[in-house]
Amino acid sequence: MDSVKQSTAIPSKNRLSRTFAKVLHIRALTGIAPDDEIQKKTNDHLKSSRVPSSDDEDESVRDSAVKEAFLAKLFAGISAVKAAYAELQFAQSPYDADGIQSADQILVLELKNLSELKQCYLKKQLDTTICPEKTLVLAEIKEQKCLLQTYEILSKKLDSQLKLKNSEIMFLEEKLAEVDTDNKLLEKRLKSSGQLGMPEDIHLSGLSPSHFITCFRQTVKSIRGFVWLLIREMESSGWDLEAAASSIEHGVVFWKQNHNCFAFESFVCKEIFDGFSYPNFLIRKESLPEQKERRRLFFDRFMELKSVRPADYLAWKPKSAFAMFCRSKYLALVHPKLEASLFDNLDQRNLVNLGECPETPFFLAFAEMAKRVWLLHCLALSFDYEVSIFQVTNGARFSEVYMDSLSDEAFLLSDGTPQTDPRVAFTVVPGFTIGKTVIQCQVYLMNLACT
Repeated sequence: MDSVKQSTAIPSKNRLSRTFAKVLHIRALTGIAPDDEIQKKTNDHLKSSRVPSSDDEDESVRDSAVKEAFLAKLFAGISAVKAAYAELQFAQSPYDADGIQSADQILVLELKNLSELKQCYLKKQLDTTICPEKTLVLAEIKEQKCLLQTYEILSKKLDSQLKLKNSEIMFLEEKLAEVDTDNKLLEKRLKSSGQLGMPEDIHLSGLSPSHFITCFRQTVKSIRGFVWLLIREMESSGWDLEAAASSIEHGVVFWKQNHNCFAFESFVCKEIFDGFSYPNFLIRKESLPEQKERRRLFFDRFMELKSVRPADYLAWKPKSAFAMFCRSKYLALVHPKLEASLFDNLDQRNLVNLGECPETPFFLAFAEMAKRVWLLHCLALSFDYEVSIFQVTNGARFSEVYMDSLSDEAFLLSDGTPQTDPRVAFTVVPGFTIGKTVIQCQVYLMNLACT
């Protein structure tokens, strides 16, 4: 029995093994792989189609680094060209032959390097054998050095320009100091000697309108000097200058606040030139020689006084025609209340009444002005033809022939259009006619926009 059981078991095992062998043989013949092998091949295919290999990834990173290093070298080369060109410009002024040659060589070398980089880029022959990281760092260092060099050159250039400007300023300051010194000396001589800026060898027969014009300009200058001193004294004494100006020229609206000085100048001119057309400023008739002798008389007075300090002349000739003129004009121009408010006393007025000359800055400025007006008067009476004085009435139309405006704002309206019919508010400085020559009077024009 045992032998039977054993014999039946062995054939069954053999059949099973043969069956597996047949199945494997059939799959091999039909090309059907086992399930685990199929899954493995499928996974390998998916991996190869979706994710690049590590070699491809390294190549892409290296190409990017090479391009970045190339751009860094390009920008470093451009910075080097800029630095070399800046050095070349700096070496030209002041001229430096060695510096120019050195900068030129560097500039040519850097341009060649840029040209080589261009050719490499166009031919797509970028150097892949170099270390990109090292090249990038070196290029950055070179670019920063070139930028620093450029800034240093610019700093040197600015320093040289600053030194040049400082030297020019020092030179101009020295010239200004010299000019100021010369002007002070001339002013001192002018005040002490009374020169009129006309030839010393002037003769009666050679008088011309130009002499009168020169004398007139000096007169106006001295009048304005006295007016400026008067206004300063009034300000120090607490005067309301606007109210004072309004009391002199009623109803006048000034274009600017500081224009009220023209009202004081107008008042002084009216008083000091009153009676100018009459000999010795005396309206009453007095016995005078004939015209030829009278011309000689006033010309001699002109020559006698023009080079003398007025205070010295007043002390020398206290009863002269000029002394009487100076005394009468001071008493008429400087009111007792005005003098008392300015100086807290009437000492100057009392000395003038006694025929003396107060040695105060205020009176000396007045005497200088009076001298100029007196000389202009004597010169006018020295001509062999008539010299007449004129002024313009308030409200008259402006004429460029006879008038000179001290308020140019009146020629434009508020919208900027020209004013076609400006009107005179008041005459500041009178004008003169010397034969056919006209010296314009100076006028202040109305502010029609505020009237």
